[in-house]
Amino acid sequence: MAEQMIQNISGVIGGEARDNVRRVVCLYRVSSVGQVEKDDIPMQKQYCREFGKKQTGWEIVKEFAEKGVSGFKKSAKDRDAIQEIQKLALQGRFDILLVFMFDRLGRRDDETPFVVEWFVKQNIEVWSAMEGQQRFDNHVDKLLNYIRYWQASGESIKTSMRVKTRIEQLTQEGHFTGGRAPFGYRAEKTGRMNKKNQDVRDLVIDPEDAEIVKLIFQKYVYEGYGALRLCRYFREQGIRRKDGGEVTVGMINRAVKNSIYIGVIHRGDSKSEVLPDLKIIDEELFFRALEIAGERKVQKREVPLTTRGRSLLVGNVYCGCCGARLMLATSGHKYQKKDGTVSTSTCSSYKCYNRTFAPGKCDGQTSFSVEKLDNLVEQIIRIQLSQIQKAPPQTLLAKQRSREVDLAKMKAKRLHDEYEQKQRAYQDLRAETLKVIQGNSRFSADLLNSLMDETAAQLKELESQIQAAELEVRETVSCAEQVQKEYTQLMNWAELYDNCSLEAKKMIVAQFVKAVRVKRGYELDIEFNVSFEEFQALYLEPEEKGRKRKRAGEILALAECAG
Repeated sequence: MAEQMIQNISGVIGGEARDNVRRVVCLYRVSSVGQVEKDDIPMQKQYCREFGKKQTGWEIVKEFAEKGVSGFKKSAKDRDAIQEIQKLALQGRFDILLVFMFDRLGRRDDETPFVVEWFVKQNIEVWSAMEGQQRFDNHVDKLLNYIRYWQASGESIKTSMRVKTRIEQLTQEGHFTGGRAPFGYRAEKTGRMNKKNQDVRDLVIDPEDAEIVKLIFQKYVYEGYGALRLCRYFREQGIRRKDGGEVTVGMINRAVKNSIYIGVIHRGDSKSEVLPDLKIIDEELFFRALEIAGERKVQKREVPLTTRGRSLLVGNVYCGCCGARLMLATSGHKYQKKDGTVSTSTCSSYKCYNRTFAPGKCDGQTSFSVEKLDNLVEQIIRIQLSQIQKAPPQTLLAKQRSREVDLAKMKAKRLHDEYEQKQRAYQDLRAETLKVIQGNSRFSADLLNSLMDETAAQLKELESQIQAAELEVRETVSCAEQVQKEYTQLMNWAELYDNCSLEAKKMIVAQFVKAVRVKRGYELDIEFNVSFEEFQALYLEPEEKGRKRKRAGEILALAECAG
């Protein structure tokens, strides 16, 4: 942090100038903490004082020191020392401004030259102990003044670029480049030396805090906990950081977006390879947390608005008549039992917003029992999950290859064959050119040129089609891997659904079901997510009509039982 030091040397600054005494104000500056530790300020101070003693009639009346202030990044108007010196200049309380070198005043080519010129216009001489006096007697002086700071500005830019490049290189090599260690890690000396042969620190996992990190991601992804709810959970459970502090909202929000937890150090646009020694969670869990964090900011989501409360459907249940989202409403009343005790009962329901607040926009049912609707949807989901469990992985992969990968490869091969055929035809036409010249061809010159141009255009079109087909093959092959992941996820849901917590069920339903639309009499229309619908179309055996009628009867019976 920048630090300013002001030291009065004598009482002269408070009064009028004495005869033959020229009042001097000194400014010292270093731009980094490292320079402070190396005693650069005392070096500048000693040199300026020695320089002042050699000048006739000079008396240093005040000294300003700026510690850790960049002359390139920080404007003069934001530097307290410069502002204070300018005030003293306007009051006529000194005659000379002395610095060790002129770049101590600043390194901004669009500002510092004019700051120096401003002091001179106030009848203040500007001196450097190393470079002499800066004068403005003619245009050459002004030009040299500008060139000096233009050069200093360029040096600062080059230094900044060198530092930035080196930090990017260290990051790519997997080294910690300083700052506060992320939660779950600590910075320790591991024997790595820098170019100055100094022992530097690297990140290592802190086992105790790492367990909290794992719990954050588990709750965030599988149970839909947000940052605030996680903070409350940790407080209620008495879970604290290793240093005794609480886990804060900011720490959680940063954690779910920080790739360090999958072993990747990231700084700016640079990132390292995966470092197994720094890995706390797996990639799939981390990227799912990233998706959830993003989806909570947009309307189209596969994440419930909240996993609190006892309702299964949150944010994805709609009125089947007007399309408005159903609100969750809870009412309660107290009643007295025969033994005189007072008890409170609560009743939750989904209510159509339009039917409740704008009746003219909807003529459907006003409210639906949470218990009844959730039970009905849950039974349908169980039916679908049981169907998923019937599809073996071997069948999935075989059908995937036959329906997508093989089809894409056949298309690419057909285009290649057609291209080779056109190439042979083009070569034949080229060979016919000599015969045309000799007058032995059955083609005229105009006809041959027309055929060659047409064939060349067809070859060019085929080249672009082949590139597109090859890209499609690559994308289809990679898509097959994604399908395998989705299949594994669907299987996990099918196995876990009946035994997991309500919060986990809400997360599964939010990803499995895109929208539930309910009409009067609990008539349901469930729209599943695209990945499941594709899975259902490709990998599940189509049901016979009789079976479909039986299934419809089962769902109707479930609705009646729920009622």
